[in-house]
Amino acid sequence: MPRIAGHKAGTETARTTIETCARLKIEALTLYAFSVENWRRPKTETDFLMQLLREYLRQEMPLIQKNNIRMRFLGRADDLPEAVQRDTREAERETAKNTGTVLCVALNYGGRAEIVDAVNQILEESRAGGGRVTEEEFAQKMYTAGLPDPDLLIRTSGEMRVSNFLLWQIAYAEIYVTDTLWPDFNRARLLEAFVDYQKRERRYGGIGENKNHKPVRAAGE
Repeated sequence: MPRIAGHKAGTETARTTIETCARLKIEALTLYAFSVENWRRPKTETDFLMQLLREYLRQEMPLIQKNNIRMRFLGRADDLPEAVQRDTREAERETAKNTGTVLCVALNYGGRAEIVDAVNQILEESRAGGGRVTEEEFAQKMYTAGLPDPDLLIRTSGEMRVSNFLLWQIAYAEIYVTDTLWPDFNRARLLEAFVDYQKRERRYGGIGENKNHKPVRAAGE
C-alpha cells in the first residue's frame, strides 16, 4: 500500500493514544507529526500530510475538548502553509483554557533546529546587555518553554534512533523501543510501555531509588 495509507491509519493510533493519556491524566504528551527533514519527500505526500492534519484538527476537536486537552504546536510555524498556520493557531486558542493533558504536536520540527532557534534568540537578547546563560534560562527559549521534560520516549517500528526529536528535553528520558509499527500501536501496546517504565529506577546521574517520582510525561513518534 502507498505510504499515505499508513499516514491515514496513523491518525487512528493518534486518537487512541491521546484519549488514553488524557484518561490516565498524563501530564503532557508530544507526538512527532512532521519533521523539518520531511519536506524532502514528494510534494504529493507532503501536501497530503498537511491536508490530513487540517482534517484531523477539525474532526478531533470535539474529542479534544471533551477530554479537557490543551494543544500546543512545536516547530517552525512560519514555514508551514498559511492555512495550516491558521488552523493550528485556532486549535491553540480554542483549547487555551483547558486544564488537562497538554498535547504537543511537533510540526515542521527538528531538535537541532529548535536549539539553533533558541541560540539565535539568546544572541538577540545578549546584544541588549545579557550575560551568561544557565540551563534553566536556555530551556525557556525552547519551543517547549513552560513544559516539563518528558520522562518516557516511545520509539515505534523498532528504530534504534531518536530521529532529531526533542534532543535537549530527552536528556534523562527513559527510552522504550517496540517493533510495532505506528499504525498498529494500539492501547494495549501503549499500556505495555507505561508498565515497563514503572519498573525502571530513575537516578538522574545519582545513586539509589528516586523518591520524588512524578506522573509520567510521554513523548512518542
